[in-house]
Amino acid sequence: MTADMTTAPVAPPERRRRPFARTGLTDIALRWTVFAVAVALWQLATNVAVPEDEKIFFPAPTVIARSMYHLWLTGPVSHVFLTPAATGNILPSLGRMLGGWGLAVVIGVGLGVLLGRSERLLDYVDPLIQFFRAIPSPALIPVFIVLFKLGLTMRLAVIVFGVLWPILLNSIDGSRSVEPLQMEIANVFGLTRLQRFRMIIMPSAAPKIFAGLRISLSMAIILMVISEMVGGTNGIGYTLFTTKDSFELPEMWSVIVLLGILGYTLNSALLWVERHVLAWHRGARRVEQ
Repeated sequence: MTADMTTAPVAPPERRRRPFARTGLTDIALRWTVFAVAVALWQLATNVAVPEDEKIFFPAPTVIARSMYHLWLTGPVSHVFLTPAATGNILPSLGRMLGGWGLAVVIGVGLGVLLGRSERLLDYVDPLIQFFRAIPSPALIPVFIVLFKLGLTMRLAVIVFGVLWPILLNSIDGSRSVEPLQMEIANVFGLTRLQRFRMIIMPSAAPKIFAGLRISLSMAIILMVISEMVGGTNGIGYTLFTTKDSFELPEMWSVIVLLGILGYTLNSALLWVERHVLAWHRGARRVEQ
């Protein structure tokens, strides 16, 4: 008797499906539903639990929304309905914040990749990095005022110094995560330094660099507000400070809500860029899973 040596084809392993998988639209709807419920609870708590004479301290979302509308969105059509308070405070603050953050990105990524690829140089400067990153940026405002006087340069210095460190440290860590085998292959193919940087080092470091960028972006908003509270003449931080001092509490809460909106919007924009730049990285992680 001869044994039948043919074997049935092996079926490919089934890909694991995540339980309760959601589509993109469903996920967005759930997020905004949670947000709407939170706002409704805030409105209900203000109307029910807060005494009438204390509602000025904790205004309802509807009161804050009306205040934001009258404060910033009742301008002429030629200015896209923006009032002078919006164009004279919000736009300059965004310029300072994005300018300081952009400078920190250029310095942090460039210096971080350089230090990450040079162990000896990193050993020399690491004590300095650990020393300076432990100093809160607001504590150096008096020093920056002496060096740069009150003005744009001082405010940029506060932002750059504070947001530089997460970008720098993540860039160092990311550039050190390059696999030695990749560099050996680059040597075999005779890649130039520029080609190694563009094709190997930056793709390997990019996920951690983007993590540092997200952290630093939130810090930039905070430091922008703090820097404008000291000797400022305009800006979101200046508006927050003056409305608090003049006891215009609905306007003060409007500024606080505006900061939350700006933070969410800028973080969402950076996440969109990250998803497109690191699409290959997300795809590789799905394959591994």
